[in-house]
Parts: sequence; structure tokens; C-alpha cells
Amino acid sequence: MIKKAAECKKEYRENMRGGDGTVELTSFAGPEELYNKGRLFANITLKPGCSIGYHVHEKDSELFYLMKGEALYNDNGTEYAVSAGDVMLCPAGTGHAIANKGEETVELCAVIVYA
Repeated sequence: MIKKAAECKKEYRENMRGGDGTVELTSFAGPEELYNKGRLFANITLKPGCSIGYHVHEKDSELFYLMKGEALYNDNGTEYAVSAGDVMLCPAGTGHAIANKGEETVELCAVIVYA
């Protein structure tokens, strides 16, 4: 199966999870396409000054692959500088946030799988 870029749903979320600015989310696959083993496979774009606020994953885990830029990642209360090529994992029962504090756009690939 091939899914063309034009077929992927793009949405804009203001203050996502209590974060700053507008987050652009392009969904590649949802629960049905992930055989109900996950709920999200998407590209996330954070313009300078934008962020996804801190939140806890209770019944699922999220994985980020940072494709472009540099960001500040909150890993269960501890902040780390991350850059292109880094992978961030948020297991079920833990929390995270990510913020673009720089001047370059940040692009992430995100996958959420059920625990």
C-alpha cells in the first residue's frame, strides 16, 4: 500500500497539551492502519517559539525521531537539549514535553503505540 502526501491529513493545534503557539501535525496512519496496536504515526512541525506541553502517557508510549532542528525535551521532569538524529522515548506511565527555543523549524516523526 502506498499513501501519497496529498492523502495525509494535516491539522493545526493551538497550544497543544498546554504548549505555546501552533503545532502542525500531518498524520500518516491511525489506529486501523496500525492494526490497533497504536494510535498515531505522524510528522510534527514546531516553528520557533512553539511547543507541546508536558503530559503523561498512561496507556501508551510515544517515540519521537528528531529529523530537523534543535529542541528542548522534557523527559519526565528533566530537560535535555536534543538535535537532528536523536530519538526520544516516553514509556507508559511517564511524561514529556518538547519546545523549539531556537530560530530554525523543528520536525519530528512521532509514533504512539499502546502499552
